[in-house]
Amino acid sequence: MGFAHNNVLHNNHFRKDWQRRVRTWFDQPGRKLRRRNARKAKATTLGVRPLTLLRPAVRAQTVRYNRKVREGRGFTLTELKEAGIGRKEARSVGIVVDHRRTNLSEEGKKVNVERLKAYKAKLIVFPRKAGKPKKGDSTGDDLTATTTRQNLAILDIYAAEAPRKITQEERDFKAYRTLRDAQSNARYAGVRKIRAAKKEEEEANKKK
Repeated sequence: MGFAHNNVLHNNHFRKDWQRRVRTWFDQPGRKLRRRNARKAKATTLGVRPLTLLRPAVRAQTVRYNRKVREGRGFTLTELKEAGIGRKEARSVGIVVDHRRTNLSEEGKKVNVERLKAYKAKLIVFPRKAGKPKKGDSTGDDLTATTTRQNLAILDIYAAEAPRKITQEERDFKAYRTLRDAQSNARYAGVRKIRAAKKEEEEANKKK
């Protein structure tokens, strides 16, 4: 069959030596074993350091998931300040710092401050030289206390309420109407204030 019109002439390459260009990974089981042994060796040199870094308890994003509590990126500077931990000190003892994150609620901030204080109370900092402990290093019986490598677990912040009957006041409450009224009041607060001041001024001028 011939070619018609202004079409591209076929120039298919079917004789490439593809076997030479295939990459194989027959050493994968050996690599896996080497990595595992390397991790074990590193863990022994680290001593009793926690397995993971300490991260804050935060709410998941969006309305769909915000009922869940999960680990965040890092603690805010406000949380560290209230817990009495410096930014550089926090990084040196396994606490992650996120300078971009901000606290949007007092409850969330309180939970993370308590989390930091609990971590600080359990923390044991071994001195580099046994005879010369520096500021912030643990001393005395703390050095011989039992240690664990597990970090603080994130507990559910709010306990579930027991089931109860809905009151008549709750039945009569109109949530949508209340929200709309609050939005309207916030939106027109400035205009209404100016209008009220103008009216008071006009009444004062009439009395004169």
